[in-house]
Amino acid sequence: MRHRPLGRSGLSTAPLVFGGNVFGWTADEATSHRLLDAFVDGGFNAVDTADVYSAWVPGHEGGESEGVIGRWLKASGKRDKVLILTKVAMWPKQLGLSAANIEAAVEGSLKRLQTDYIDLYQSHQDDADTPIDETLEAFDRLVKAGKVRAIGASNFSPERLKANLDTSRAKGLARYETIQPKFNLFDRDQVEGALADLTKAEELGIIPFYGLAAGFLTGKYRTEADFEGKARASTIRREYWNDKGRAVLAALDEAAATVGASQAQVALAWIMAHPAITAPLASATSVAQLEDLMGAARLELPGDVWKRLDEAGR
Repeated sequence: MRHRPLGRSGLSTAPLVFGGNVFGWTADEATSHRLLDAFVDGGFNAVDTADVYSAWVPGHEGGESEGVIGRWLKASGKRDKVLILTKVAMWPKQLGLSAANIEAAVEGSLKRLQTDYIDLYQSHQDDADTPIDETLEAFDRLVKAGKVRAIGASNFSPERLKANLDTSRAKGLARYETIQPKFNLFDRDQVEGALADLTKAEELGIIPFYGLAAGFLTGKYRTEADFEGKARASTIRREYWNDKGRAVLAALDEAAATVGASQAQVALAWIMAHPAITAPLASATSVAQLEDLMGAARLELPGDVWKRLDEAGR
């Protein structure tokens, strides 16, 4: 499986990154460990999490996902086979990108992950209240100390990302090598345009989240009855259950029938083949579901099929 570079960091990833927000939430610990084993044994190598996962769940504090991953790393002995991507700045207990917060947060993440280093440490969101150079100097110290191999960003506007890159260049500091925006067949405005132009010029990697649009692009939401009892039903109704969403779903159905694959595989394969994208994030809560998603990395969409999907999502 051909790996793709994460910016100029020297790190590379398989075409699919496992989104670890489900660990310890919709996937219990035993299931999460089986998923991680299946993912790595299937030839994939990058797992994304954050210190805030899953603080939104009643009874959770945050750090649960990192803890699950850390116990798997210790039990499996597979640390050298996987890139660990985590994030700082969005957890209410450790909010923002001040130097003091980054320095405290990284120690908590390292402890929960039971590792000496984080492969890609990401700013989970922008922090306009902290000077850019303060944030980047803190990250630079972590890189020089060997606690972090590279840094990335998430949820930054193109303008703020460029300002950070300019500061890194001017001051000789570690720079953001990747960016995580929302991107899928339906949600395209965060990537196509200014961000794609910037990342191409600066040789940054794009690791988009929401690749399956909260599950809508799996094709399992067709009628009102399909929403009953589903955790993401309100999100899908609000964002995707409209004329454009149904047009995208129809195009997915046609493409899936043409290439003999599932709708989820086609939706992810379309992202993987997009010229701006490095590797999409996707989550699974069962090994069978994960096997389906991993099949996307081995699916090549004919040019005319990719183009019809591209047009349906505009």
